[in-house]
Amino acid sequence: MSNEFIIDAVDREILFQLRQDGRLSNVELARRVGLTPPPCLRRLRRLEEGGVITGYRAIINPEAVGRGLEVLVNVEVSATDRETVEAFEDTVAAYEEVVEFRRMYGRPDYFIRVAVADHAAYEAFLTGRLYGLPAVLRLESRLTMKKIKADG
Repeated sequence: MSNEFIIDAVDREILFQLRQDGRLSNVELARRVGLTPPPCLRRLRRLEEGGVITGYRAIINPEAVGRGLEVLVNVEVSATDRETVEAFEDTVAAYEEVVEFRRMYGRPDYFIRVAVADHAAYEAFLTGRLYGLPAVLRLESRLTMKKIKADG
């Protein structure tokens, strides 16, 4: 995205409305933001082409697809060589259970969000996949008591 890309109040409202419902028709979106459909579509295309809107997705109910337990995992690694770190990242990113994976500044080194069916499935994931990876020094699992706000 270019530094010259300017987002005004109407663009921000378009983004807000699409975050609420990404399936809005252009006609409905235009109505909600106070435009007629042609300029609304031009703004939408500009936001897409400018890299502000990077895609659209469906929000899935995790319980409906057998992923009702979400665990946040802090990972500290002992590896300092690039090859081992990249192998660790490639391995963990490929796991189907991993729905979010971030390299952090400071400690922990990594944050992983894991979605599985239940506690037994998480234990199997932890012991069968994460434990024993060459880079892993320490794992700390956190279970959510209550989700207050989530973006998608």
